[in-house]
Amino acid sequence: MIRAFYGIEKDPFSADNITLMPHQQEIADTLAVHCRQGGLCLIMGEPGTGKSIIKEHMRANADKRMLVASISRTLHTYSNVLKILCQAFNIEYDGTHFKCEKRLIEEAFSIKRQGKMLVTIIDEAHLMEMETLRKLRLMFDDFPKNHNLILIGQTDLIFNMALKVNEDIKSRVTYSVNLLKLNTDDIEQFILSELDKAALGHNVFSKDALSLIIRSCDGILRKVRNLCLSCLLEGVRDRKKCIDTAMVNRVLIQPHWRNEQDIREEA
Repeated sequence: MIRAFYGIEKDPFSADNITLMPHQQEIADTLAVHCRQGGLCLIMGEPGTGKSIIKEHMRANADKRMLVASISRTLHTYSNVLKILCQAFNIEYDGTHFKCEKRLIEEAFSIKRQGKMLVTIIDEAHLMEMETLRKLRLMFDDFPKNHNLILIGQTDLIFNMALKVNEDIKSRVTYSVNLLKLNTDDIEQFILSELDKAALGHNVFSKDALSLIIRSCDGILRKVRNLCLSCLLEGVRDRKKCIDTAMVNRVLIQPHWRNEQDIREEA
């Protein structure tokens, strides 16, 4: 709908067309080094700050020398993690932990003999029980030393590791980073670069509308993307190719953009 109305060939603000921002690219480059050397890496941040974008970039840009196993569609029980690892390694899962671990370790060394690197990415890792992570750590200790485990989650992850009982896990961390909220200049640059990728003019958002969008997103990258898309859809609905503040405000009055106190006061 947006493409047809604005006369463009690419979807604007599409998650399928990933271009990392400079700070995200720096993190991805650092992770690439650890993938060659091996280790335990932590990527943390509030929801919507761009953690999953880095994960998808690594998956999409993995070359033939790198096998990336990404775990995100699970409750993070040890059995489920083993099952997904077996799927990634093309190993039959028979429900027995010991046998699966043995096959995974054997396959890991087989892959290393082929000159390949191994990367395991676990998303939403802050939801994982530390006991599950401890079992994984024990298994990965028997993997080739160039295996890199990347945990992606909220900052609760490092707080849990900071407990004395989990010191054995925290002491193995080789790299960690906390993705912060974006500043106003970064948000504006992101919006303009996304418009450029879709071949949309910068004037599709009026100056005041762009300022309102930037102020309303609280530095959260996901909010920026969603708000811009919603505003473009408002433009389609109004048959206007320049988004003004009235259109942005029509989006912002929707309950999911407002805080809980405002909604309760109206109820």
